[in-house]
Amino acid sequence: MEHVDPIRDISKINEIKKILKEQSSRDYLLFVLGINTGLKITEMLNLNVSNIQNEDGSIKTFLKTTNNRSEVFINRKVKAAILTYLSKTALKQNDYLFKSSKTNQPITRQQAYRIINNAAKTVGIEEKIGTNSLRKTFGYHAYKKGVAVSILQRFFNHSTPSETKQYLGVKQEEIKPEIDVNL
Repeated sequence: MEHVDPIRDISKINEIKKILKEQSSRDYLLFVLGINTGLKITEMLNLNVSNIQNEDGSIKTFLKTTNNRSEVFINRKVKAAILTYLSKTALKQNDYLFKSSKTNQPITRQQAYRIINNAAKTVGIEEKIGTNSLRKTFGYHAYKKGVAVSILQRFFNHSTPSETKQYLGVKQEEIKPEIDVNL
């Protein structure tokens, strides 16, 4: 697997959202879900509508990952993207959330890559961007907002904090002290 980078610039993230929203509510949801939950692309592509929507049509607050190792919070931006997408489709509870327009299967990893990579190129991102960039973007911005590296390390199933920082593309000058006792 080739190394890809997180999307560090929030203005570029917003430009990508705008492009994808105009292009397709499915593609927009793919991006928003990825950068807000940190799910792996395989976990996202394997989601069924029933994984994120209750029987009454409301959106679940927590999403169980496909391997049931954890629950992921569904924030208001993701909920809004889900509701918009589902209102524009005729998906049933057992349908794949990211169903291909050509088959009853989910879109492929390659198609997801094309969607993300093309949008990144369109907004002028020069770093290497791929499907794993969504997961890295989630972690990078969580770290920048003060989430402890130990929590991210556990989430990403890494052995060491330095492995997590390297994975997230955190540069030396961005590393915060782990302990800040301010009594």
